[in-house]
Amino acid sequence: MSTDTTTYVLVPGFWLGASVWRPVADALRERGHTVHAVDLPGMGERAHLATPETDLTTHVEDVVTLLEERDLHDVVLVGHSYGALVTTGAADRVPERVSRLVYVDAGPLPQGMAQADFEGPEARAANTELVRTHGEGWKLAPPPWTVLADGVDGVDEAAVAALVADSRPQPWRTATEPVALTGAWERLPRTGVLCSFGLEQVRQLAPVFALMVDGDWSYVELPTWHWPMVSRPAELAEVLASVER
Repeated sequence: MSTDTTTYVLVPGFWLGASVWRPVADALRERGHTVHAVDLPGMGERAHLATPETDLTTHVEDVVTLLEERDLHDVVLVGHSYGALVTTGAADRVPERVSRLVYVDAGPLPQGMAQADFEGPEARAANTELVRTHGEGWKLAPPPWTVLADGVDGVDEAAVAALVADSRPQPWRTATEPVALTGAWERLPRTGVLCSFGLEQVRQLAPVFALMVDGDWSYVELPTWHWPMVSRPAELAEVLASVER
C-alpha cells in the first residue's frame, strides 16, 4: 500500500453529481490525499449545461480537460457505474496522466457498446419510451430511490436523502453513444470494487464484462447495493486509500 499522498478524481454514475461523493472525499482528504469530485456537464451543480446534444464524448472531454487544465498526474481515476465509461474514455485519451483506474460496481464496456445496451434490448426500449414520454425526448428521469432502497440492508433514510438531493435527469445521449476507444487505457492497472455482484458474476456476464477478466486487474469485494458511496462511504474510502498507484 502506498503511503504517499495520492490524487483521486471521482466520477459519479447516472443522475448524480459530485456531492454524492462527499463522505468518501472527506475521508480521503482527512488522510492527506487530494480529491477532485466531478460534476459532469448537465449534472449536479452544472445541471444548467444539459442539452439534447450532451453525450458520452462531452463527459469524457470534460474529465480530460480537468486533468489537463489542473495539470494532474499519477491520478487514481475512479468511476462509478456509468462513470466507468467516462473514466475509461478519459484514460484512453491521456493515459500518461493516470496511474490506476478504479471501477466501483462497474467495468469498462466493449468497443461499440452503449450504456443503454447493458441490460438488454427490452430495458433500452423501456427507457427510450420513458425519455420520449416524460423526458422531453432527451432526458431520463432519476429512479424512485425510496423504492429501490426499500428492504436493502444498510441503506437508511440519510442515504436515500443524499441520492434524492443530488439527482438530476440524465441526458439520454450519454447512454446511447457507443464506447469508442483506442486501447491506450489497457496498459493501466485496474481495480474492481465489487458491491452488488461478485467476481463469478463478472465471468458469467462476459462478453458484456469481457474487459474485466483480461488485463492487469485486482478485485476488492464490498458487499452492499449499487451505490456504496452512500451506504458504506467509510469502507469505500478505505478501499480507495489502499489501492496501489
